[in-house]
Amino acid sequence: QVQLVESGGGLVQAGASLRLSCAASGRTFSGYAVGWFRQAPGKERELVAAINWSGGSTYYADSVKGRFTISRVNARNTVYLQMNSLNVEDTAVYYCAARPTAIKMAPGAYDYWGQGTQVTVSS
Repeated sequence: QVQLVESGGGLVQAGASLRLSCAASGRTFSGYAVGWFRQAPGKERELVAAINWSGGSTYYADSVKGRFTISRVNARNTVYLQMNSLNVEDTAVYYCAARPTAIKMAPGAYDYWGQGTQVTVSS
């Protein structure tokens, strides 16, 4: 079992930055890929960024490329999502999720989920 806890969300103005953290406990975290998903009201959950087990491979949705950066420090069992130049469309609940080894796109491919953290961007 892997337990995930997100933190770092909040209310910010457009153009601001936030850094989300996903802290893991339980089984060895370094063998897992981690994805950051978000879900806005009335919309499907979407993958915005992901990183494989080693950190050598990453994925970004087109909507966040150049603004968001995903990274991990396995020694700390933590994955980060640095979010810059936030806009109103980034408002959502952000979830981190883990699965063995490689990045996958579909939410159903991830075995473990955190409880989510709210990010609200005001204009």
